[in-house]
Order: sequence, then C-alpha cells, then structure tokens
Amino acid sequence: MNDKEKLVFFAKQNLGKPYKYGAKPSEAPKTFDCSSFVQYIYKKVGIALPRTALEQAHLGKKVKPKREYLQIGDLIFIKGMVGRYNEEFPQGIGHVAMYIGDGKIIQAKYQKNKNGSDGGKVQVDSVAKIINRKNLVVIKRII
Repeated sequence: MNDKEKLVFFAKQNLGKPYKYGAKPSEAPKTFDCSSFVQYIYKKVGIALPRTALEQAHLGKKVKPKREYLQIGDLIFIKGMVGRYNEEFPQGIGHVAMYIGDGKIIQAKYQKNKNGSDGGKVQVDSVAKIINRKNLVVIKRII
C-alpha cells in the first residue's frame, strides 16, 4: 500500500467516530474535529501537520478547484461558521475535508442532531457537496 492508499485506509477506520469542536490531538481517535481528524490521519503515514485548518492550508501545493485535478489525499478548505483568518486567507478557513477518490471526501463534520443538540461524525460525502460551493477557499496537495 502506498501512502495515499494508507491515508484512505486509516481515514475509513474512523468512520462514525463522533465530532467535537476543538477536539485535542490527545482525544484522537476517540473524537475529532475536522482539522484534528486530518492531522491524525496524516500522522499515521508519518507526516506531521499543524493543529488548525488555517495552519494546514499554508502547506503543500495549490490544486485547481476542479474535480478532474483532485488526487487522493488532497485537502479541501472552505469558509465555515467559525473560522480563523490571516493575511493569506482573509476570508477565513473554517473547515477541511480530504479527497479519497471516486468523487468522495471524508471529513469530521459538525451537524445539529434532531433534538437540537450539537453532533456530527466522521463521514464520507460527495466531493460535489464541497468543491462547487462559493465558500471554497483553497485545495492543497501535501503528498
């Protein structure tokens, strides 16, 4: 298995794990937020990433925001309800997801539960749900 295949393997092992905003690296693999999930998965293949999505967005090579340019392991950054800002990303970065191939992403995603409480989990979604949004900020290739 190459490193990109390992990323997908380790990511899928965590499907269904609960989302927790601000989850610390020490809480993995019990619970994740979007950036701690990506940090954890990359660490499994020997690549150290910073803790926040904003810090992660500074790494790697920029990828054109079209599905045909995506490769497994690419990180997709979008604005979010809660974001962090700096000079390079004045619009803010609020979320990160990882492309896993076949038009799919994996992400630790926040969502409201039916009873109104906070929730969310690690889940697979269509890349179209994220790449075609107006709040897409940047896509980066780390490996």
